[in-house]
Amino acid sequence: MKKLSDIEIIDSVLRGNKNDYALIVDRYKDKAFTLLKNMLKNKMEAEEALMDAFIKAFNSLSSFRKEARFSTWFYRIVFNTGASILANKKRKIELEMSSVDELHNLKSTDAETYALSENLNGYIQATIEKLPVRYAIAINLFYIDNLSLSEISEVMDISLVNAKTLLHRGRNLLRDLLIKHNYAEELL
Repeated sequence: MKKLSDIEIIDSVLRGNKNDYALIVDRYKDKAFTLLKNMLKNKMEAEEALMDAFIKAFNSLSSFRKEARFSTWFYRIVFNTGASILANKKRKIELEMSSVDELHNLKSTDAETYALSENLNGYIQATIEKLPVRYAIAINLFYIDNLSLSEISEVMDISLVNAKTLLHRGRNLLRDLLIKHNYAEELL
């Protein structure tokens, strides 16, 4: 069976085959959930936000311009949904690249993360989740969701230079943590 493209599925939904939207949900639910879980640091809130994002995307499908990739458009909705939840909880998304407090917290929880993980991939994902939110989002969008730097800048509503900086600094911080537990050799 031919794998339908996002555009073909969206066209079908817009023609009235609303049940086809389930194909989009199946295609993007895991990666979008990871993004929200990294943002919100709470599994239940991430699940609720994911549902909201899919509903918002469904209700806005007719406004999707097919010049861009659907994934970029959808991740922008997911990101904005997560940011709204953070704002409603009176937390601000930290604009600084890192702070002394975050780095201190990161180092203190690193041993616990290492001890609880069962395999290398689990440890890497758990370590990414311990990074400051904006780093974790940039790393997940780039490596897990395969978005380009320009798409990441669009999703996160930041400049291309800032997207590159977030990814660079996030990778360096992740690398330092992996080196700390001698996992870097296995990855290189």
